[in-house]
Amino acid sequence: MDLRQQALAVHQELMDFYGKPVWRNPLPPLDELVSTILSQNTNDTNRDRAFNALRARFPTWEAVRDAPEEEVIAAIRPAGLANQKGPRIQKVLREITVQRGKLDLDFLKDMPEEEASAWLQSFNGVGPKTAAIVLLFSLGKPAFPVDTHIYRVSGRLGLRPPKMSADQAHQHLAELFPVDSYYPVHLNLIRLGREICHARLPNCPACPLKHLCRYYAVTFGDSPA
Repeated sequence: MDLRQQALAVHQELMDFYGKPVWRNPLPPLDELVSTILSQNTNDTNRDRAFNALRARFPTWEAVRDAPEEEVIAAIRPAGLANQKGPRIQKVLREITVQRGKLDLDFLKDMPEEEASAWLQSFNGVGPKTAAIVLLFSLGKPAFPVDTHIYRVSGRLGLRPPKMSADQAHQHLAELFPVDSYYPVHLNLIRLGREICHARLPNCPACPLKHLCRYYAVTFGDSPA
């Protein structure tokens, strides 16, 4: 089968195995942007602790923007790398204010996906993954975020070239999967990466995708469909 057929089969197998995933309630796009910056190099629990602490400490994003840097750093300490993330968040908030006159990203709903992604990525610390998460989960736009789990799993499956970068993989995988599958397959691939397709010692015999997987074929001597 070609790569698009393989991608569709991956999506269908994961839906059969895990069911239709439901993420938390979508956040407003500005909230999602800050939350995703906090999520870099940490887990969901620490991200949420830091985000909730930030919102409890400061009543508005304007207050976060204008607060003393050390107070923002202290609030987001649970997310790790607070000395980097705090100033980064404040700088993004200031730059949005300069460009838009206010802290509101709802205008992105009316922009084409590529243009909206490029606008978000114009800010330091906002890469393709962060932009795609905001677009997909907050704005309902056809973007395909690639995190470390999806990058690893897609490589093992053979859905992308081995040396393709994570940044390049966003567009590559977006072209393989059907648009209406982006939301569920993104979440189900992450779950597979966390529970079965581990970075070290993947549990290949338990994987629902082993018959579609190049890594399994090479490791166990079976040919994927």
